[in-house]
Amino acid sequence: MISKQLAFLFAVGLLFSSLQCQTQTPPALQGKIVLDAGWKPMVYLIQPRNFKEIASSYSGTVIDSANIGSDGSFVFSTLPQIEASALLQVCVQKAGSRFANQLLDDDPLLANYMPLVLQKGESIEIEADALNFQASCSIRKPSAENLAMLRLRDLRHEAFSKSNNVRVTEGAEVDESHLLDEADALLQFQAPLIAFADSSAYLFPALVAARWVSPSGDYERVPEFLVSLCAKWSVKSSNSAWAKQLCETGDRDRLPVLLNDRMPNEALPMSTGDTVLLHSLLGSRLTILDIWASWCMPCRRENREVLVLLWTELHEKGMQIIGYSIDSSPGAWKAAIAKDGAIWPHASHLTGDATPFLEVLRISTIPANFVLDRQGKVVAKNLHGEALREFVVAYLK
Repeated sequence: MISKQLAFLFAVGLLFSSLQCQTQTPPALQGKIVLDAGWKPMVYLIQPRNFKEIASSYSGTVIDSANIGSDGSFVFSTLPQIEASALLQVCVQKAGSRFANQLLDDDPLLANYMPLVLQKGESIEIEADALNFQASCSIRKPSAENLAMLRLRDLRHEAFSKSNNVRVTEGAEVDESHLLDEADALLQFQAPLIAFADSSAYLFPALVAARWVSPSGDYERVPEFLVSLCAKWSVKSSNSAWAKQLCETGDRDRLPVLLNDRMPNEALPMSTGDTVLLHSLLGSRLTILDIWASWCMPCRRENREVLVLLWTELHEKGMQIIGYSIDSSPGAWKAAIAKDGAIWPHASHLTGDATPFLEVLRISTIPANFVLDRQGKVVAKNLHGEALREFVVAYLK
């Protein structure tokens, strides 16, 4: 009798054990990472707490870590509770690095992290090489949202590769003689990321794209992009804290004067000694408001090689130019005007960078310009060289 009971209990135990194996929850995140020499055998999970911490070095919170085995395998069995979905950054670090949340991103092709979206109850499996972690990262059977993230990664790397002959890293020391070329290369690099963010059906990939457009958070040259993105996601995800944070960054009252805005009618101190309202200086058809300085090499070149020719050819046809300088020396300012042959109206508060007019425009970078229609509405911005000439000629036709 006892043996039959033991046999029965043993059978029940086997059945229970079998059912446990069949229903065991798979690991939340696992995979294999090929470790090259000089890399720690650890993988970290970094969670950005807000929009500005996405793709930002040293900012995100390290929520977990896992050992990378001799065969490259790693497993995160459990993660902090996720209500619906979470944006995470899987990251590896070089040997000797003191910080688990250091993101190496100066060269995107060698970035040491990959953003992923983890849905509640989902299991993700990845493979990558430590040396070029982001570039090599693959996801087994990715969700639609992570598939979008991989596509964004590819767009970013492709754009960077096309621009690798011109510096596109924000904040880096630049050769002033090639400043406009480098600014144009940066815009070309940003363009596919902006297009992706504009068209994305998913919030997290759109936010990553927006942060990759400007890791430093400087959207001075592309403010319309942020305003548009905010308008989209404030409707699609009105209750999302992420969307609200995006809109704080994309607050149009903190961003430069936008396309289709009317230029403020500021009182400007002129080189003649008079103070006049900006709108009284507008041309009958089109006006270029040029922000420059005597010490700015690209500005001076633009004066001589572009603006002088446009003025000579088109001023009598209704085109005006208004120069506003951020000089502090009246002598240097007026000498530059004379040397460049810039005979259009000029204004300056002669207070250097700390000028009230730049505060009105909410910009800090020159050369800059705003092309205005006859009512003072902004119809184009920051066009230079041949692009400026083509726009003006086409508009006046």
